[in-house]
Amino acid sequence: MILVAKIGTSSVTASDGSVDATAVGKLCAEVAALRREGHEVVVVSSGAVTAGVAALRPAGGRPQDPRTLQALSAIGQHRLMRVYDDAFAAEGLLAGQVLLAPLDFGERRQYLHARATLLRLLELGVVPVVNENDAVADDEIRFGDNDRLGALVANLLGADLLVLLTDTPGLLSADPRRTANASLVEEVTASDRDLERVAGGPGSPGGSGGMASKLAAARMAAWSGVRAVIAAADRPGVLGDAVRGRPGVGTVVQAHERRLGARKLWIAFALPAAGRVLVPEGARRALVEHEASLLPVGVVAVEGEWAVGDAVEIAGPDGAVFAKGIASLPSARREEWMRRRTSELPEDLASEMVHRDNLVVLTDGAPGEAPVSGGRRGR
Repeated sequence: MILVAKIGTSSVTASDGSVDATAVGKLCAEVAALRREGHEVVVVSSGAVTAGVAALRPAGGRPQDPRTLQALSAIGQHRLMRVYDDAFAAEGLLAGQVLLAPLDFGERRQYLHARATLLRLLELGVVPVVNENDAVADDEIRFGDNDRLGALVANLLGADLLVLLTDTPGLLSADPRRTANASLVEEVTASDRDLERVAGGPGSPGGSGGMASKLAAARMAAWSGVRAVIAAADRPGVLGDAVRGRPGVGTVVQAHERRLGARKLWIAFALPAAGRVLVPEGARRALVEHEASLLPVGVVAVEGEWAVGDAVEIAGPDGAVFAKGIASLPSARREEWMRRRTSELPEDLASEMVHRDNLVVLTDGAPGEAPVSGGRRGR
């Protein structure tokens, strides 16, 4: 079995922000135990920025501007890896650092190169420790949190299991800060959108995710054909329990029967939508049933502002979003292309609003009944 284990900032750092060697040691010991059973494990670890903050101790606490945070990640990343290196060495294993960027998944050549590197590390008996390349990441093109990165790595490797380790037992039936009798939701499906209302917002102050982010990542994994488990990092034997499917280990999201490739997963779940287009029933059927491109003549209304290359949501006559794609036409020139046939378009405009290669349809109750990316990016 190939297992991807993602662990969050709050689970690998101490109260002062420094890397928690005990917590990392526990994780590495469990990885080593699985390796002895014949499983292959990739670790996706957050914590670099927080470790950098702890090392530099900037006046005024944790900065908020992106450039400083990127600099702090450069300070903290090798400190984080040093702890992993020592912890894996104590188990007789080698760790290999892999820093990934969104383009590694969006471009075919980079995708194949990243996969080949990770697979070769596993063949060599090395445990890859993956993080986003925060120090040089473009503000407009980044994963946003390592939960999504973990899901994309699981897809990249064709993993059997994604375990999202956090500081709670899993998805709870209510916010435990407000409801004393909140209970663990042991299993959800990739289409169970009602649970997002109890997932909440961002998690710990040092992290970028939260339960909503983990649920979205678990759905990404499910659409990759990968079973996902959201569980507590401090649970004894949590990785082994997840591998063996032990009841109560956390919240399980079963793999979906239909699988999406990494690039379409990225479009559907990781790219923020800058706008929305509305289409009539005929255009909706053409996209869903015939895998057609979305043509300008099929767009009856637009919402938001976007440029060519931005992601847009696609909604049917009832206003429900059923697809998402990368725009080939800018919203600023909507009057020149909206509801127009190809022969009526200016020569300098593309003939499709969204080409079918850049379009993802998520139907049968999956994340297409509501915005699939969890928000929009303004311009």
